[in-house]
Amino acid sequence: MYRWLNGPGAAFRDPLPGSTNYLNAYDTQGNLIRAKAKRTTTSGTTKESKRTGEEGDLDSEIEGNPLDQNVAGRKPIPKETVDDLMPFPLNRQFRSQPVLSEGLRDEIYRRISEEGKSVRTVSDELKVEMRRVGAVFRLKTIENQWIQEGKTLATPYAKAVNAMLPKTPLKTPPFTHESINDLPSMHFNRESAAKAFSRDLLAADKRIPHPEMIELAKVAHEHRGRDDIVKNRRNELEQEQAAIQTLKREQKAAQEAAAKKIETSRWQFRFEPIKAESAGKDGRARGGVGARYGIPPQDRKKGQIKIPTKVE
Repeated sequence: MYRWLNGPGAAFRDPLPGSTNYLNAYDTQGNLIRAKAKRTTTSGTTKESKRTGEEGDLDSEIEGNPLDQNVAGRKPIPKETVDDLMPFPLNRQFRSQPVLSEGLRDEIYRRISEEGKSVRTVSDELKVEMRRVGAVFRLKTIENQWIQEGKTLATPYAKAVNAMLPKTPLKTPPFTHESINDLPSMHFNRESAAKAFSRDLLAADKRIPHPEMIELAKVAHEHRGRDDIVKNRRNELEQEQAAIQTLKREQKAAQEAAAKKIETSRWQFRFEPIKAESAGKDGRARGGVGARYGIPPQDRKKGQIKIPTKVE
């Protein structure tokens, strides 16, 4: 074991700068495979660089001591291939999946908090799944709240971990972080399949988070121009955002109209009609009185069940 740690295994002592450093990316001698391939492809076209000593730098970068292969400050190594993203050599079906880069997470939070876009719209624009977009927004909100409160964040740890993982960067047009699979259309289509199981079951086109992407695929299948597809999609998003804003204004106006206001010389008292049923069966629903002031949790009370009793 110590022979391996001091030999080929020494390449894993420090992380590769800006790259993953998995076992499958090295050969048995501890040499980075993709760096050796780069040297092989460039050796036939660098005769002049050999005379100027550039080949010596490349050799020391690629085939030198494995201890020196992952030292920062050298020439950039090639980007990882699919085979380099397999951390377990005996499990060749598993590949390390990319995570969202810090810039992409900040952009998700900015579009929701500052531009007022919905989670669905941001998910469609940045090609990130809706649940992940919602999770990013909630976590960034907590992070900003902690910064305002002066709490210490584990920023160095987060940067070190992100540097060792594949990432999906913020680009224009954006990379697809999660793929959405679509079934081919047949005479026995998804509507027929849904009705075969239950009359009340919706088709897959209507149950997926992004049904509009199926419509885009159908338009592309009709060999229509990309400009038309982008223009139609942009118009649909604008109409959706306008409908959301209109609904919010109507709800706010209805709430204002339902409230009874009593003006005094110093204060304005507002009385709103309530129903006891709005608090729900357990009295903790969001429609109950005092819900916005916070309801204390029940997890520290005696006799409360603290483990899940069912899976939904």
